Amino acid sequence: MTSPTDSGVRSLPWLIQGGMGIAISNWTLARAVSKAGQLGVVSGTGIETVFVRRLQDDGVDAELQAVLDAFPLPTVVTDVLAKFNPSRRGGPDLPYRVVPMSTHRNVQSSQDLLVLASYVEVALAKAGHGGVVGINLLTKVQIPTVPTLFGAMLAGVDYVLMGAGIPVHIPGILDQLARGEVVETALIMEGAAEKEQVPNLRFDPRRFLTERSLKRPDFLAIVSSHVLAGAMMKRSSGQVNGLVVEAPIAGGHNAPPRGAMSVDDEGNPIYGERDQVDFSVLRDLGVPFWVAGGITMPERVREAMALGATGVQVGTLFAYCHESGLESSLKGSVLVAVQSESVHVKTSTSASSTGYPFKVASIEGTLSEADVYGERARICDLGYLREAYLKDDGSVGYRCPSEPVEIFLKKGGALEDTVDRVCLCNALMATAGYGQIRSKGERELPIVTSGDCTNELAILLRGRRDYHATDVIEFLKTGLVASSGPSSEHAGSSAEVDA
Repeated sequence: MTSPTDSGVRSLPWLIQGGMGIAISNWTLARAVSKAGQLGVVSGTGIETVFVRRLQDDGVDAELQAVLDAFPLPTVVTDVLAKFNPSRRGGPDLPYRVVPMSTHRNVQSSQDLLVLASYVEVALAKAGHGGVVGINLLTKVQIPTVPTLFGAMLAGVDYVLMGAGIPVHIPGILDQLARGEVVETALIMEGAAEKEQVPNLRFDPRRFLTERSLKRPDFLAIVSSHVLAGAMMKRSSGQVNGLVVEAPIAGGHNAPPRGAMSVDDEGNPIYGERDQVDFSVLRDLGVPFWVAGGITMPERVREAMALGATGVQVGTLFAYCHESGLESSLKGSVLVAVQSESVHVKTSTSASSTGYPFKVASIEGTLSEADVYGERARICDLGYLREAYLKDDGSVGYRCPSEPVEIFLKKGGALEDTVDRVCLCNALMATAGYGQIRSKGERELPIVTSGDCTNELAILLRGRRDYHATDVIEFLKTGLVASSGPSSEHAGSSAEVDA
């Protein structure tokens, strides 16, 4: 489950670079972290759209060509390059050619593109070194999951990390894919009772394989509490190799508070005693765990290790480093702002159509400004966060509360669900520099998600305008302690401690 040592025994990384989507945790960042001896992670969210937009922007260089040449089905590569090369777009100021939104129907071309895109991202991250690489996916995004996992496995991915739900079915799917078996999973639908027949999501990996089997990557579940960690271990369809325990001060999507939702004066959800993590329970589960959320200072690494953690997962510090996929001018704006401690992060309970709280950083000119977002026409053409629902006639439909209101209502959606929703799919694609250009020439605007401790970046910067992934690792490394297990102070304690 790790990088080789001189003795041939593999040791666990003390640092996991967070899998930030869309495309913030790109192959460049993951490669840099992996080369430095830690776990570099690519984001698998929207990976097929990211891949084809990169193709339309940049074409194919020698490094990418080498990876494409190694893909086991050359016809897939040929077809994709023919559809999404720069000349087919017509120019950098014209709209990107789009990928059709995914549905439960088994469309071979859609699955092929997912496999290829995921394969390329992981293969590029693994190129030129012997370190370990992971891929991060959201449990909430169902339809692309299995082809994306398979493409990553074709490229030799070492870890799979998943949260935004309880991914109890994924370990067993990894076992099936490693054996080259057909995978069928049920599509979870809004309004469908358990007894009702739901369509299966079917993926057949055999056309990509010869006689060989694939390496089964280690699986790390991202959870928000010891309760969910226990449920994951008890209900999992296969082996869980570790846990990432993420506090609600982390960027991106957060777990909602347990119990009734209440908010403070700014609208942030309030977390209470029931949301605290009992680390003695985690230690008793018998698998390694990493602490995530607010790991921006060396002393927080030390605190995590004292609780018995194998290490930490870090997002925010890596999000703004030189190698991350965050669009460069936007990254520069944030780095200037943190030096005056002027980045304000709010946990919105309404922005994400998933229903999960979502961190939004106040950056001028982005969709965090209500008046800016109010000028955006409601468009849903990526659809990663759409929900499947059962229509009155028994067929399956898809809807999103961020799509045009009248369309959402015609699909049976509730008007109150549309209030203050943000199209995160298009906004986050723009944050990575791949915003779509609309009919009047305007480009989709970004939204920045970041952890509560973003302003602490100033300590790492020390007056610099830029920093690298290795600077993050060296900065946090000073917090490491000699002991690999819980300190005597915490060993056996049942005290609950915030992550």
